[in-house]
Amino acid sequence: MLIANRKKKENIAEYLLYMWQIEDIIRAYHSDIEAIQQHIIDKFDQPEEVKKQIRNWYENLIEMMKIEQVNEKGHLQVNQNILIELTDLHVRMLKSSRQPFYVSAYYKTLPFIVELRSKAGESQKGELETCFAALYGYLLLKLQGKPVTEGTQKAVEQISRLLAILSESYKADREGGLEL
Repeated sequence: MLIANRKKKENIAEYLLYMWQIEDIIRAYHSDIEAIQQHIIDKFDQPEEVKKQIRNWYENLIEMMKIEQVNEKGHLQVNQNILIELTDLHVRMLKSSRQPFYVSAYYKTLPFIVELRSKAGESQKGELETCFAALYGYLLLKLQGKPVTEGTQKAVEQISRLLAILSESYKADREGGLEL
């Protein structure tokens, strides 16, 4: 909760990846709040009142996942909504003559997106969702200590550049400072 709030304000792409991780953590613990309490929440070096807030946050996410039937796979609607907002901004930036750096980064990233979609056979996913899925997969590989090919590393670096620009632009847009 504390990390999520900070990430949501500072870097929306990191926030979305973090929330996907939280969804997977909840799944890994089979939506068992007591196991999450024992293995995650109790590990935080925080006052008991903060730990209660964190537990409440997890309980709410668990309930939302049950209601939305994403206990086993998929993403919460609140997270999907962020992806929709980012996609809207992405499209507006591509159409803008005032965003040449973003457009350039997009066209440098596009071949990787096309390749990822063809490998995964998931052409119905949007471009940004493909980017986020690639970064999330990369993070999982790193966490598991698995090797990453040079091609994957290159793709991840370019996708990261694109999403970094998009995240900065999202923040600027929220603060009213983005010129399109």
